[in-house]
Amino acid sequence: MHERDIFDERQETKKATFSCPMCRERNEYDIRWLKRTKKKNVNARSEQDRAQYQKSRDYMVRVDDMLMCKNMRCRKRFEIPSSQSVVFI
Repeated sequence: MHERDIFDERQETKKATFSCPMCRERNEYDIRWLKRTKKKNVNARSEQDRAQYQKSRDYMVRVDDMLMCKNMRCRKRFEIPSSQSVVFI
């Protein structure tokens, strides 16, 4: 059984505040997340598939890894610092 058989996917945008490591200016950025929610009912073919479906939980995966500084003088790209890439809901 694949993940697409268990989960519905949709994109979400969340706001987060980060500071640019080059110019040190703090701004609010839109971060894209892929939200995977468990389907209501699934056609499980075997006992193992049924157990996998029962253990699965809703979660979100961060799509963006890099951000561009909003300061017009800087505009450098930087990696999202110490933020989780997977969040269980």
